[in-house]
Amino acid sequence: MSYKLMPVLLAAVLLASPAVAQDAKQKVKVKRKAKIEAAAMPETAPAAPAPTKQAPVPIDNARTYAEGITQADLRKHLTVLASDEYEGRETGEKGQKMAADYIANRFKELGLVGPVQGSDNPYLQHFTMERSTWAGTGTLKVGGQSFQWMKDFYAAGNSPFDQATTLQPVFVGYGIEQEGYNDYAGLDVKGKDVVVLLGEPMKDGKPTLSKDEKPTKWGNDYRAKSALATQKGARSVFFVAASKDDFDKALSRLTPYLGRPSISFMDKKESRAATLFVSPAVGLKLLGTNEAALGKYRTAAAAGKPASSFKPASVVVTAPKKREQFTTENVLGFLEGTDKKDEILVVSAHYDHIGIISGEVHNGADDDGSGTVSVLEMAEAFTQAKAAGHGPRRSILFLTVTGEEKGLLGSEYYTDHPVFPLERTIADLNIDMVGRTDKEHEGKPDYVYVIGSDKLSSELYNIVENANKQYGPIDLDYRFNDPQDPNRFYYRSDHYNFAKHKIPVAFFFNGVHADYHGPKDEVDKIEFPKMEKRARLVYYSAWDLANRENRIVVDSNKP
Repeated sequence: MSYKLMPVLLAAVLLASPAVAQDAKQKVKVKRKAKIEAAAMPETAPAAPAPTKQAPVPIDNARTYAEGITQADLRKHLTVLASDEYEGRETGEKGQKMAADYIANRFKELGLVGPVQGSDNPYLQHFTMERSTWAGTGTLKVGGQSFQWMKDFYAAGNSPFDQATTLQPVFVGYGIEQEGYNDYAGLDVKGKDVVVLLGEPMKDGKPTLSKDEKPTKWGNDYRAKSALATQKGARSVFFVAASKDDFDKALSRLTPYLGRPSISFMDKKESRAATLFVSPAVGLKLLGTNEAALGKYRTAAAAGKPASSFKPASVVVTAPKKREQFTTENVLGFLEGTDKKDEILVVSAHYDHIGIISGEVHNGADDDGSGTVSVLEMAEAFTQAKAAGHGPRRSILFLTVTGEEKGLLGSEYYTDHPVFPLERTIADLNIDMVGRTDKEHEGKPDYVYVIGSDKLSSELYNIVENANKQYGPIDLDYRFNDPQDPNRFYYRSDHYNFAKHKIPVAFFFNGVHADYHGPKDEVDKIEFPKMEKRARLVYYSAWDLANRENRIVVDSNKP
C-alpha cells in the first residue's frame, strides 16, 4: 500500500463510522492534555521513588501468651476452689483432697507431666502427718497453787507435756537479742524452760528499741521471741501477758483456733519450743514477785539496763494432746524446657486454708485461692506457648502446696524431699494473696508487695523490676522486704523454705485486710482486674527466668 494514500483512506474510515470518529476525538484530547501536563512539569523533576519495604515488627511471644491469663478464667477456677463445697480446704480434710484433685486434673488437661515417681497419682506428692488436738485437761501448779486451763493459761503448737512434768524455769526478761540489747547475755538455756514477758521495753508509750518509734518485731509478734528461744535451745517458753485485759482479749480471739488441730511431721522431731501463755497473776506467782517489782524491772529495761533477781518458782505442768495420723499431698505439674531443660524454675502457691470454724466455712478466696488460680493460669499460658513452638528453655515446676496455714509444712516437705534436685532449681516465684487491696493502698494505683527478691541474687530484683517496667507498670512496694519487719512476712509463706536452701525467691503479696483468716474472704470480694495484672507480672518474670541465656547468680546470703 502507498504511503500517500493513507490520509484519504483514514478519512473515509472515519466518515463511515461515527463511533470511531468520536473515539478518535477522545484520543486527540487525551494526547493533547498529556502533552500540556508534560510541558508544565520541570524537565529535572525526579522520578517517583519506589516504595520501601517495611521491616517486619518482631513478635513479642511473652506478651502474646500473657493474654491468655484472663480475669474470666481466674474467676472461673476461683469460684470452684473457694466455694462452700470445698469446706475451706483445711489440710488433711475432705475439701483439701477435693482441691488437690481439681488442680491435678487441670494440670493433666493442660498436658503438664505428673513428675512424682511411685505415687498412685503422679501429680500428687503424698506424705504422712500427725494431727493433734488439746485434750482440754491441762493443769498448772505454781508453788502449790493450781491454775485453770483456758482461764489462767493456755498453750499453742506442740507439747512435750503429755504427762505431769516438773520444771524449774529461767527468767530471760523480754526474750530479746539485738545490737545493744541482749536478754540472753550470760545465760545458757539449752534444754531448759524460760519465762518471757510479752511486749517490749517502753518509755512514755514509745518502744525504746525502735529507731522510728514504731513497735518492733519483738513487740508485735511473740513468734520472733519463740523462734529466738528455739534457736537458743529452750524446750518451752512461758509468755507472761502485759495486762489481764491483753490476756483475756488474746484468749477470746484464739479460743476457736485452740480447739482446732495442729499438724506436725511424723518422721521429723519437733524442733520448735513449746509455747504457753499465762495471765499476769500467774506470771507474778511464777516469778515470785509483785507488780511493783515487775514495774521497776520494766523501767530499767526501757533504760537499757535490765537487771533481775527474779528466781522463778518450780512448776508442774500437764498439757496433753490427742494424736492421730493422716496423709496429705502437694500437687505438681511439670513443663519440660528445651535446650536448658535440666534447670528448673518453681512457681508456687499454697492451696490449703483453715477450714470450718465455729460452723462457718472460711473459704480463703484471697488466702490463697488467688495465688493458686494464678499458678493455674500461668501454667496454661506456658503450655500454650510450648504448643505453638515457643516453649521455655528451662523447665518449670508448677507447685501448689498444702499445710501452709499449719506452718509452711507442704513446702518444707517438698524442699526436704524434692522431686527435682534443689541444686538444679534456679528460683522460686511464690504467690500468696494477690486478689485484694490493703488499707495502705485504698484509692491508690494498682500495686503488689514484692518480698525477698534481693536476698540471694542480685539479678532477681532487676528481673522483676524490668518485667514490670516493660509490661506494667504497677507500683512495686518493698516495705515488707526487710526480714526485720515486725510483720515477718518474709518468713511467713512458702518461698522461705526455698530461701533456706539458698534458692533465690520472690514473694508476691497484696497485704492483709479485714477479712484475712475470716469467714468473709469470699470470691465476691476479689478484685479480678488487679489480680490479672499481678498474675501477669509473675508470668513475665518467670518468662525471663526461664528463657534468659545464663542461670541467675546466687551472690548474696541475707535470709
